[in-house]
Amino acid sequence: AVEETELLQKLYNLLEAKGFQTRMEGVALLQDLCKNSPQLISTNIVQIFDYFVLRISDSHKKVKQKALDVLAEIVGVLKDALNPVIIGLVEGITKNLNSKDPRVRAT
Repeated sequence: AVEETELLQKLYNLLEAKGFQTRMEGVALLQDLCKNSPQLISTNIVQIFDYFVLRISDSHKKVKQKALDVLAEIVGVLKDALNPVIIGLVEGITKNLNSKDPRVRAT
């Protein structure tokens, strides 16, 4: 349990870091955890997605693009576990429909 708590804290710290490259590391870590520890993500979904949804609307387009790509991939893994966070996700995704960046809009 201590190991899981430390891992989650690392994820939160990366996702809310000042540097965009560090935030991208956080998105990549979430992707890995969804593949390798989906139960950990499912159990802590609300807290995790409080941080992750912000990356979907990130001010840096590379972070935003990576977050949207990862989201598309992890939806299939997490499925019903996403129910408590779906409204926040839809709001975050909707903001990107107006993006000036065609890649972000397409994703």
